[in-house]
Amino acid sequence: MFSSAPKKKNTNATPLRDHGGGAAAAAANLFHSPATPQSRQRSSFIFNENAVPNRPSTGTPAPWAPRLSVLARVPQVDRSGKGDDTDPIKPVFVAEFPQLVRDEQATLLHKRVSVEGLGSGGIDKDTSLAWITCGNRVFIWSYLSPASGMRCVVLEIPSKVLEDSDTGKSDAGSWLLCVVNCDDTSKGMNKVPKHCSSAAVIMCNWKTRAVIYWPDIYSESHKPVISVASSDELETVLTPDRRSSFGKQRRQSKVGGSLNGLHTFNSLIASVVPGCKFVCVALACSSNGELWQFHCGPDGIRRRKVYENVTRSPQHGGESGQNVSNKWYPRSLTWRFPHHSPKESNRQFFLLTDHEIQCFKVELSSDMHVSKLWSQEIVGTDAEVGIKKDLAGQKKIWPLDVQVDDHGKVITILVVTLCNDRISSSSYMQYSILTLQYKSGLDSETTNDRILEKKSPMEVIIPKARYEDEDFLFSMRLRVGGKPSGSTVVISGDGTATVSHYHRNLTRLYKFDLPYDAGKVLDASVLPSADDYEEGAWVVLTEKAGIWAIPEKAVILGGVEPPERSLSRKGSSNERSAQEEIRNLTVAGNFAPRRASSEAWGTGDRQRAVLSGVARRTAQDEESEALLNLLFNDFLSSGQVDRALEKLETSGSFQRDGETNVFVRTSKSIIDTLAKHWTTTRGAEILAMAVVSTQLLEKQQKHQKFLQFLALSKCHEELCSRQRHALQIILEHGEKLSAMIQLRELQNMISQNRSASVNSLGSSSDIQMSGALWDLIQLVGERAQRNTVLLMDRDNAEVFYSKVSDLEDFFYCLDAEIEYVIRPEHPFEIQFQRACELSNACVTIITTCLNYKNENHLWYPPPEGLTPWYCQPVVRKGIWSGASVLLRLLSEISGLDKSSKLDLYSHLEALAEVLLEAYSGAVTAKIECGEEHKGLLNEYWERRDALLESLYQQVKEFEATYKDSIEGSEGMTGDAILKIMSHLLSIAKRHGCYKVMWTICCDVNDSELLRNIMHESLGPDGGFSYYVFKKLHESRQFSELLRLGEEFPEELSVFLKEHSDLLWLHDLFLHQYSSASETLHELALAQNVQSTSVAEEGEQEYLKLNLKLSDRKNLLYLSKIAAFAAGRDAGTQVKVDRIEADLKILKLQEQVMEGFRSIKDNQLVEHQLHHPEDLIKLCLEGEGREFSLWAFDVFAWTSASFRKVYRRLLEDCWRKAASQDDWSKLHDSYIVEGWSDEETLQNLKSTILFQASSRCYGPGAATFEEGFDQVLPLRQENMETPGDTSSSVEAILMQHKDFPVAGKLMLMAIMLGCEEGGDTTYEEGPSPME
Repeated sequence: MFSSAPKKKNTNATPLRDHGGGAAAAAANLFHSPATPQSRQRSSFIFNENAVPNRPSTGTPAPWAPRLSVLARVPQVDRSGKGDDTDPIKPVFVAEFPQLVRDEQATLLHKRVSVEGLGSGGIDKDTSLAWITCGNRVFIWSYLSPASGMRCVVLEIPSKVLEDSDTGKSDAGSWLLCVVNCDDTSKGMNKVPKHCSSAAVIMCNWKTRAVIYWPDIYSESHKPVISVASSDELETVLTPDRRSSFGKQRRQSKVGGSLNGLHTFNSLIASVVPGCKFVCVALACSSNGELWQFHCGPDGIRRRKVYENVTRSPQHGGESGQNVSNKWYPRSLTWRFPHHSPKESNRQFFLLTDHEIQCFKVELSSDMHVSKLWSQEIVGTDAEVGIKKDLAGQKKIWPLDVQVDDHGKVITILVVTLCNDRISSSSYMQYSILTLQYKSGLDSETTNDRILEKKSPMEVIIPKARYEDEDFLFSMRLRVGGKPSGSTVVISGDGTATVSHYHRNLTRLYKFDLPYDAGKVLDASVLPSADDYEEGAWVVLTEKAGIWAIPEKAVILGGVEPPERSLSRKGSSNERSAQEEIRNLTVAGNFAPRRASSEAWGTGDRQRAVLSGVARRTAQDEESEALLNLLFNDFLSSGQVDRALEKLETSGSFQRDGETNVFVRTSKSIIDTLAKHWTTTRGAEILAMAVVSTQLLEKQQKHQKFLQFLALSKCHEELCSRQRHALQIILEHGEKLSAMIQLRELQNMISQNRSASVNSLGSSSDIQMSGALWDLIQLVGERAQRNTVLLMDRDNAEVFYSKVSDLEDFFYCLDAEIEYVIRPEHPFEIQFQRACELSNACVTIITTCLNYKNENHLWYPPPEGLTPWYCQPVVRKGIWSGASVLLRLLSEISGLDKSSKLDLYSHLEALAEVLLEAYSGAVTAKIECGEEHKGLLNEYWERRDALLESLYQQVKEFEATYKDSIEGSEGMTGDAILKIMSHLLSIAKRHGCYKVMWTICCDVNDSELLRNIMHESLGPDGGFSYYVFKKLHESRQFSELLRLGEEFPEELSVFLKEHSDLLWLHDLFLHQYSSASETLHELALAQNVQSTSVAEEGEQEYLKLNLKLSDRKNLLYLSKIAAFAAGRDAGTQVKVDRIEADLKILKLQEQVMEGFRSIKDNQLVEHQLHHPEDLIKLCLEGEGREFSLWAFDVFAWTSASFRKVYRRLLEDCWRKAASQDDWSKLHDSYIVEGWSDEETLQNLKSTILFQASSRCYGPGAATFEEGFDQVLPLRQENMETPGDTSSSVEAILMQHKDFPVAGKLMLMAIMLGCEEGGDTTYEEGPSPME
């Protein structure tokens, strides 16, 4: 796995001596492997008889040519045609080394200095900086920068360090290096790379422990700070005979290994210290179990040992146990969170030992205190938490490297196990990946021994691999975080990088290596992803061949199953039966077992296994797409369709909708074709070439031919009825292509205008490569390259103008990189110019698409439920970002001249128009699909109001300027304002911005304009008319409001339903007398409270009803008149009776409140309207005899339902009436005086019981609806339930204290009142018929 396949044996090479055992053959094969870099030991055997140092045995020409020839012999990505023609399993060339690196390598070759295997290098994932050492120099550059703008920093390793180290200047591979991002603006979890303007570098020699610190590599001075190990420290590092053995150990050291008896640094990490400029802290672990800390600053480096022994290996004996003192451990250091926030005062890091993983915390303060948080065993007897040891056949376990994901949640460990085959007694090695995660609910700083748990079972990369020595094993490094998701990369010391991908219960390996003399792989990293929370493609740094990327598709399609390299398959974990093989091919048949390695890049190897297990649906799609391309090409040549529809239906071309439809894929391939001849030029020359426009026009013509083919073959009708979404995407391809052509013309026009405005000293290249649009094109191209690494060898501008279907990325980058393209620190004029340039580009794209759609509207499918591409959230966000910048600039334009202000206004107006059109389309599509759209609608309204109100505010400022500058009458000024506001008013009308429409009409004082807009802007809820009515009502312009009701009667009726104080007037105007009567009746009985229809604060006093009792009576009189005007019928009489009853209740309230005048406020008497229940309770509280009778009058004029509900209150009224007379005294007079029947009648007539009975039950009793007898009968014998003691007036009287004595008189009073009440008159109180 980790070594390339053996090539033809070289008979001229001198073989190594056999060291015995099964490793001899492996060592021999390894020696003859052309992809395995030769170590310093091996080179002595090969080159001792060769006059040319480092000359490979393969016959490569002499290496002192001015430039290394390896890139010429490594086949490049196919650049001859479409990107789809590129072999998907090949790596992709990303970037060449800077010329400074090439020159230094050539210089070393001229000097015949051996550089093979001596250099080191790496890629910093956070800053996207690559570095490589050549001799005594370190070269650092951003590998994502274009070649024209690449800046390479050269750092000189001080000669003092080299002299003290006694290692020689050629020993450049003995350095550990960390790049520290000191730029706060480029930090964070966002994976999109930012330009790093400040970075520090810390280098540590893993042999001599010398430390070099550059505080800022981008400063003018690269003066480093040096720290060398003290003699006391070296005493603990070297053997007792260190003086004599050190040089010998250096010469005998192997690649990636440590010296015998020399305790070296195995790993180095570093971090910036927040709040301290140019101050960093570095941590290194030593193979003697020590943990060292280096406090690096411009003034010096303070080094101290923070832990003495961190290994603490278990005290086991035997072969199966780990050594108590292991020269390779502790092995690896890594930060828990790779992305550090400047606000955090401490950082956690992991340390990997031979049997456990430990977690520490370092305080990023002045003392830099390091404390241990927890440790957990990963190699022990419990397989649930890690690796179970002491198994049968297991001899030794090596944890090699540890890595953490970007979120600090998943810990990945590379593990190698030495095993013994029990049958053949041969030794083999098993490579595995152990994945751990934090247990849920446990804090990261807890001291729990079991803080980690397995995320998934152990993933075996190679079940049986050949035996390797420890030097080779500990040269391996692990990388995580690339595509495919969950994949890992293992870098070995022999110069290869292997991607391991575990998918569908199968592990597949993809091996990246290089031709023999191309050098080895130095490091691997991950390309910054175009989207957050998404992995990027793997990228590798080579020793001589530049930087390469491994596409995701290459890993998926080119991965192979783990190879079997032992002599016997027995006991192997990948030994399966034939049935299992068939089942695996059925489940995971999308991936063919292929080997993707650069071994066959230039050999013409076509012996790879074909795609034998691809799913049927995918094969059918490919067959349909091939048939469609064939038919379309026949149409282009002959103009005939030849039963194309029938053939395509048979092939299943109409079974898929959306992006996967074969017609959509063909359309996309047409518009995304990469030009064959653009790669001859780069940068601004691409934009200057007419071939760009020519290529776009050719694509447009071919796409139009494709649409003609769809129409003639009747495929258009089929798509329109069955796959509307697919047809829309095809036509949107035409929209984007037209927009791209117009954008190209805009770029030309911007360049021409800029070239005309600058002097002749400015070069055309500088003119082409300046401006906001150019910068944004570069960003879009970079994003496309990060999404598709097959485009990494193309120029950014070429990628942008080729990938037409990804035009949405233009708006994505506009939103994500707006602060980079338009920097707030730039002068206002520059910001103004760049913002207008981007605004013009956005407007050009959207308007071109709208024009294309209008011109070809007959081609489009029914739009119901389909969202246009320019209505998608990513497009809206991009346009809004540009509009936000213009809004900010609009508030700062006081220093601009009049023409610049008008220019800025026009750009913002045009941008607002296309943005609001996008929102309108998105809302419409959601409504048609029945999806939730409230949030989108609120966002639409909020941004609409912000844009149009800001625009109108600027118009008002123009108005003030015009009033000062325009000479003439007021009318001329008004005409000028109307001319400026006409387009703004049309936008406001189209998108329902009622506030701006109302303000414009008020400012110009044109009632005719207002009425016209109200007619044009009618909606389901009244539209603009409702808003106008509301504003007039708020300003108390009631007469204007009612006059508009003459022209908008229905709309005003809807509005006035919440304003009954005016609704009856509008009803009278409409001759709706019945409705007016009801409104007046309700208004007369309404309480004096604030209207509930208005919820805003600060409302005016007119919203409160403040009616007097006299006003209410007048309203009732008007209601009665309106009822009679509506016509006399049965319903009218009922309404009139109710009105009269309410009038009587109001008069009764006046009388009742008059009796309480002495204790009640006069204003309260006049304005407060009492509920009948409250009014009755007031009567019960009154002391006069008339209050008792008024209570019965209130009951009489309410309703039958009221009397039923408040029957208990009615009973209280009878109790009060009975207590108004002294019945015991009347009874004594009745007995003593001997009253006759006539005298008894006359004496009882004066009692309240008699009068109440007469008013409620007498022949002349007047009540509204049913009488009192339906609620409370007079006599007990008339009740249906005689057992109820409180269900009649008689039962109530029986509870009176005088009833035992005068009960006969009391019953006589209510009975006589019921019978004789009609012939009597009352001396007190109003008549019931009054």
